[in-house]
This record gives sequence, structure tokens and C-alpha cells, in this order.
Amino acid sequence: MSIYDIYGIGAALVDTEIEVTDLDLADLEIDKGVMTLVDEERQRELISALSTHLVASKRASGGSAANSIIAASYFGARNFYSCRVASDDNGQFYLDDLSAAGVDYHNRNGSSEGITGKCLVMITADAERTMNTFLGTSEHISEDDIDIEALTQSKYAYIEGYLVTSATGRPAAIRLRELAEENNVKTALSLSDPAIVNYFHEGLTEMIGEKVDILFCNEAEAINFTKTDTLTDAAEALKKSARTYAITRGNKGALLFDGENHTEVSAHSVTAIDTNGAGDMFAGAFLFGISRGMDFASAGALASKAAAKVVTQFGPRLAPEQHQELLEG
Repeated sequence: MSIYDIYGIGAALVDTEIEVTDLDLADLEIDKGVMTLVDEERQRELISALSTHLVASKRASGGSAANSIIAASYFGARNFYSCRVASDDNGQFYLDDLSAAGVDYHNRNGSSEGITGKCLVMITADAERTMNTFLGTSEHISEDDIDIEALTQSKYAYIEGYLVTSATGRPAAIRLRELAEENNVKTALSLSDPAIVNYFHEGLTEMIGEKVDILFCNEAEAINFTKTDTLTDAAEALKKSARTYAITRGNKGALLFDGENHTEVSAHSVTAIDTNGAGDMFAGAFLFGISRGMDFASAGALASKAAAKVVTQFGPRLAPEQHQELLEG
């Protein structure tokens, strides 16, 4: 019997959200709508330049897979997260946040020297999120951070596509997938970001291997990854990389493939103010649903509803009680 529903691996980043304008992004030469890796000096420069701007949400533990794992945990899943934080204030804050959500982690995490990763999330008036990320200790996540005992006692292994940027993270992701396959643990992977797909296509292909059980991506990532021109062609081509998949489409809902049939999930009409974390929330709610026996359509409906809720407020996460409200609503 599995102890954990989902075992995740990914970056551990402490998020700071700031409201900005398109002009701010242009002046600071920041590419809008994508995640860009920066060094600590560049991130400090940006924070200084934007010091008079309104902070949109309080400090929060983040990282794409972490957002998904924490969301699934608050819905009621039992989860484990592999990441790497430093023995600093942000590192302790991060681990405390995981514990508060009921997420287990490796008992030696937080003992590394260095600086815990940080992500500056800039939100424009159109609700688009732009991220500049200093990975810190997350850049050095490796196979040493895999807890094999926890993994083999999990239903799903969820891999964050952003790990492809790390010289040690990519082999760790590949090894995690291999161990999951050897132990009959289902595999899931997110493509993470359109720019990541463009620049690290070969590495993502290595991380996926022959096929993952579930692939999560948005429409742009699906088209970029499959090198096609339309959603229809991309959806067909993804079958070569994944047994099942979920393609999110923003206000157009989502397209699901359960291995046999496609299902379209409707979007919920809301006023979005911050799209940061929408895809992560979708994946977390979806993984919770299927790990608890929901079919794809039901899991997709919950995921769509949860993603719609998270974009109506600042920050990539919902309050704990909001998850239960979504399950009851």
C-alpha cells in the first residue's frame, strides 16, 4: 500500500511578487511572460529598481512543482517533496511552509551552505506573470536529494521541467523517472515554460524518456515541444511522449487525453489579476483527483475550477480553507 499519493521533485524558491507596468519591463530589459534565470546581483538590481512598487503578495514558498505538491496536499493528498534549501532564514521559512501544508521532505534538507533560491515575480495589469529567478542552492539539486524509500511508496512521481536547466538537476530528474518506472510508480512531468521548451528541448526529451504517464503543459509549450503549428497537431504528436496528457489553454479551458479519448474542459469566467501559479494549481488539483480515483473529466473539472480561483487573487497559492471549499462547491 502506498504511503504517498505524489512524490515531487523541483526547485525550492521563495517568491516575492511585485506589480509592474509593461514600461517597467521594457526599461529594465526584461522579457515579458516567461521565466528568465538570473544571478543574485541581477536580481538584487531589479529589486532595487522596483523598490517603490507595490508588493502584490506576502513572501511565499514557491517553485513550480512545490506549488502543485502543496496544492494537492491541501486538497487532501499525502505528499513528499525533494528539493534543496540552504541553512538560512529563507530555507527555514520554506521548510516550515512545507510542514504546515503536511508535505514531508528529506530530513537533512536545510543543511546546505549557500543561499536559498529566490524568484521575483512581476505582475502586469493584464495579469501576466514574468519571472526572474535566482536558483541559489536549487541549482545544485542532485540524485543525492532523492529519497528512494519515499518514492517507491508513492503512487505518482511528479517532475518539474525547470530542472532541465541544472547540470545536476536534469540527471536527478532522469534518475527519479527511471526509479519510478522500475518500481511501478506512475510518472508525470510538466514542460514548465515556453522559453524552457525552446532552449532545452533535447534535455526535456531525455527527462521524458520513452514516455511519461502524464504530461502537463500549456498550449504554447505543447506546440513548441512538438514543433507543430496547431493545437490539433500538437495534441496528436504528444502521444509519442506521453500515455496521457493535459494541455491548459487559459480562458479557453483545457484539453485532456486519457489514453483513449480527448475531453475538453471548460474554463470558468473570472476576472484574472495574477496568472502566476495557474498551471501549477491545475496540475496539483488534477494529480490529487486522479490519485484519489477520479476519472480525467472529473479531475480536469476540479483542476479548472481551482486554477480559475487562484488567478483571481495575488500569489500562486490558495489559502488552506479554499481547497476544501472547491471540493464541496
